[in-house]
Amino acid sequence: MIRVLLADDQTLVRASFAMLVDSASDMEVVGQAGTGREAVELARSARADLVVMDVRMPDLDGIEATRLIAADDDLAGVKVLVLTTYDTDEHVVEALRAGASGFVVKDIRPAELLDAIRTVAAGESLLSPGPTARLISRVLAVPDGPPRTGGPEHLSERERQVLGLVARGLNNTEIAEALGLSPLTAKTHVSRIMGKVGARDRAQLVVIAYESGLVAPGISSA
Repeated sequence: MIRVLLADDQTLVRASFAMLVDSASDMEVVGQAGTGREAVELARSARADLVVMDVRMPDLDGIEATRLIAADDDLAGVKVLVLTTYDTDEHVVEALRAGASGFVVKDIRPAELLDAIRTVAAGESLLSPGPTARLISRVLAVPDGPPRTGGPEHLSERERQVLGLVARGLNNTEIAEALGLSPLTAKTHVSRIMGKVGARDRAQLVVIAYESGLVAPGISSA
C-alpha cells in the first residue's frame, strides 16, 4: 500500500482527492494537512510514503515544506508530488530544486493523478516531454547558484549520455532503445548515476543535468 499524505489549504480539494485516493486498492490516505508546516509534521508522524503538496499554502508554502522534508534524514524515503493550478507556474521549478519528484496540475484527470502517485512512489519522476519539460528546461537552464547535490563531472561518457536522456524525460525503456542497451542495463546506469551525484530521485537528476550545463534547451544530449 502507498501511504499518501494530502497537503492543500482548500478543504474541498483535500476531501475530493482523499475520496479518489482511498478508492484505489493500492493506496490509502494517512493524513491531511492544511498548511505546509502541518504537512511536514504529519509526514513524520503518519509515516507517509508520498506527499501530494500544494504550492501555495499559509504558514509555510509547499516549496519550503518540500525543502524541509527533503533535508530530513528521517524522511529520506518520502516522495513529494507537487500540485499547482497552472502548468506554467514557475514556482514548480523551485519545488523541484527543493527536492520534489514531479508535479501535476489540479485539473488532472482522476486516473492520471492515481498514476502520477504510483509513478513517483516507485521512484520515477513525473517530467515527461511536452510543455512541462519545456518549462523545467527553460528555468533550470539559468543556474540559481551551485547545484544542491553533486555534479556530473565524474561520470563516464555513457553515464553522461544516460543522464542527458533522463533530463529529456525518457524512461528506462526509452533510454535503452535510444542507446542500444537492455532496460536492465539502463536502469543500472540510472541508479549508479544517482549514487555518484547524490540525487534522491530522477527529478534531481534533471536539475543537476540542466544546472551543470550538461543539457541545454533545444540541444541534443546524446
